[in-house]
Amino acid sequence: MSTELGAQPRVGCAVDADGRITFDLSMLPMRPDERHEGQQLLLRLRPKKGQPETDLHVLDLEPGADGRLYAVLGPHAVLAEGRWDVYRIQDAGSGRQRLRPGLRDLRALIDGHLRDRRSPLAVRIPYVTKDGYLAVRAWLRPAHAEVDRIDVAKRSTTVGAHLHGASLQAGAAVHLRLRSVSGTVRTVEPRAEDDGRSFSFTIDHEELAAGTAAGSGVWDVFVRPTAEAPLIRVARLLDDVADRKEVFVYPAVTVGGAVLRPYYTVDNDLSVEVTKARSTL
Repeated sequence: MSTELGAQPRVGCAVDADGRITFDLSMLPMRPDERHEGQQLLLRLRPKKGQPETDLHVLDLEPGADGRLYAVLGPHAVLAEGRWDVYRIQDAGSGRQRLRPGLRDLRALIDGHLRDRRSPLAVRIPYVTKDGYLAVRAWLRPAHAEVDRIDVAKRSTTVGAHLHGASLQAGAAVHLRLRSVSGTVRTVEPRAEDDGRSFSFTIDHEELAAGTAAGSGVWDVFVRPTAEAPLIRVARLLDDVADRKEVFVYPAVTVGGAVLRPYYTVDNDLSVEVTKARSTL
């Protein structure tokens, strides 16, 4: 791969089991007389459309023992939940230079769902944006319920999950909340394992369809670990997949005049979509 001046700059990265991200900037084109002092890596939280940027995180570039330049995002550095674009700043007077991805080593993230996590839960996954640049997807949550399986049958869907930063106690319940309809909630009793963290629950398709008064809607899935605890969003975050909505696709099931389908949202949260069945006439 070319590293000549004028080539599109790239940066590699590797994530370890503790969540530390090491950015390898050895692929960046530099002039022979150019020094690394003053150069930085900038992470910018991508603002919502029409909003100004508010969150920036700057990392200094340092030479490693091999003479290559690195920047390290420590395992405890907190990034707000969202998408962080990666830039290079060559010196104090220069502008930002957005970076293309080099090699991304995400092997340590693949079995991340098998390790218990501290609270608050901080997850960061480097990924490639739709227009081909390097970015980091971040989640920051007080507690988390990680999905480990979804089994879709004709009459029901069963979900298995594991809690991080909380445990199931008396009064625990799974809540399905109908999006955009205030106060419309259906509750399901979770089946807890002996450790108090692993649990499963079953969604009855006919009951959920009957509860969707308009005939179509989206039910967001939460768990309340105790009777008085805040709701925890059920999601799948602890692996190397930054965007799973179009990757993990589950079958749709028709019940009477409704079609139900579990899916992951753009934030990798679990929801169930209910739509009206198409007429066969």
